[in-house]
Amino acid sequence: MRYEEAVAHLDARQPEHMPGPSLDRIRTLVNYLDHPERTYPTIHVTGTNGKSTAARAAAAVACASGLSTGLYLSPHLVDLTERFSVCGEDISHAMFAEEWAHLEPYLEMIDGQGMGELTYFEAITGLAFLWFADRPVQLGVFEVGMGGSWDATNLIASDAAVITPIGMDHVAELGPTLADIAGEKAGIVKEGKVAAIREQDPVVADVLRARAAEVDATLLWEGQDWEVLDPLIAVGGQAFGLRTPQRTYEDLYVPVFGRYAARNAAAGAVACEALTGAVLEESVLREGLAALRTPGRLEIVVREPPVVVDGAHNPAGAEALATAVGEFFRWERLHVVLAVSKNKDIEGVVGPIAAIADVIYATRNDSVRSAEPDDVARVARAAS
Repeated sequence: MRYEEAVAHLDARQPEHMPGPSLDRIRTLVNYLDHPERTYPTIHVTGTNGKSTAARAAAAVACASGLSTGLYLSPHLVDLTERFSVCGEDISHAMFAEEWAHLEPYLEMIDGQGMGELTYFEAITGLAFLWFADRPVQLGVFEVGMGGSWDATNLIASDAAVITPIGMDHVAELGPTLADIAGEKAGIVKEGKVAAIREQDPVVADVLRARAAEVDATLLWEGQDWEVLDPLIAVGGQAFGLRTPQRTYEDLYVPVFGRYAARNAAAGAVACEALTGAVLEESVLREGLAALRTPGRLEIVVREPPVVVDGAHNPAGAEALATAVGEFFRWERLHVVLAVSKNKDIEGVVGPIAAIADVIYATRNDSVRSAEPDDVARVARAAS
């Protein structure tokens, strides 16, 4: 099977909003595959913003320590294979096609059992479970696709977890209130395990505490159990210290912009430390964080003139983006090319960006969910 053929078969699968929240299909799949997701310890990452940065940081630190570490992310920016990597090496097209050929007969068998067809995300999550076991990896780091409790990734043991800031997003799927959304995301905290928690709204914090009490889990809170110390803008990123439950690490550097990004990266490092239960070698932590890359997150793609791309897609993300741009960049006139999905809070996304932009070019992206440019432009004019 060729890669293009495998992707075509995957693309034909039903989208995530069908046929409803359930772990029955993915659970049946891993049963047939003899539970590849149980063959390696795991770090699980959820939240509303910053999940990918935290997951990438956890994987980078683990790789620097010598562990063969699989990283599963979503979504991809350009090529589907970006979602699957081992210590910085994405799955090849040939290997993806080989794993798909192994997996697809099981998918088709389950499709006929009355539970509905496995979704696109369930299928590629099963492929990640399988590929990491086949490598084999010594650790798997999994970013939640959406939510937590009903996400296909939630079959992993979640030996350590990270929960980045939770806000209002995916309301139709996760619930109308912040507490509802937090309850869904809290589902990745497993019995007797540990989770590194970024700063949260008090409503969210209460939900997370209740979940921890229910399953006898340990929560490591930012500002209480761990914190980023003395962050400074540095060439190409940020320098900082990190206090954790084990020790204080000095002279760390991450090549990312936005103070929130450094804190999300630190949360990933704290999860690595919690997983081992021991102090990390400072040289390992330094090497891992310095190797962190976050494509599509305040990424400089052209330097003259400066062109920066970012995927902020909800109000909290847009506010953090606007703050970070002001902190880390200087300009005479700021031109913003902006597309927003129509299922998002368009006013909440456009407002913070319009407040710092000199000119906004409203457009659309390639997604069928993209809002019409006229609608984005109308909101931008009202917010300016």
